Amino acid sequence: MNKNILRQAQQMQAKLVKAQEELEKATVEASSGGGAVTVVVSGQQQLRSIKISSEAVDPDDIEMLEDLILTAVNEGMEKAKELAASEMGAITGGLNIPGLL
Repeated sequence: MNKNILRQAQQMQAKLVKAQEELEKATVEASSGGGAVTVVVSGQQQLRSIKISSEAVDPDDIEMLEDLILTAVNEGMEKAKELAASEMGAITGGLNIPGLL
């Protein structure tokens, strides 16, 4: 019985490693200001790119652009977090394993 549990743990570990590799490749996109700022975030919550439309750049209102960037990045990070939780939850059956995410 112990060998069975060990084999299952090893299989789960292999699946987790593969899922983490896939999350590194996976991306989510989020935007704010009607597309004025668009960000791409990896499934491992790394910011990959930021695109800012020229219409969003107003030297007299830098705070608005900063807010648009902040909003888009936060939304992108939340989407990436949800993607990771979904992928890992499918493998762990909803178990909360510390250090996974």
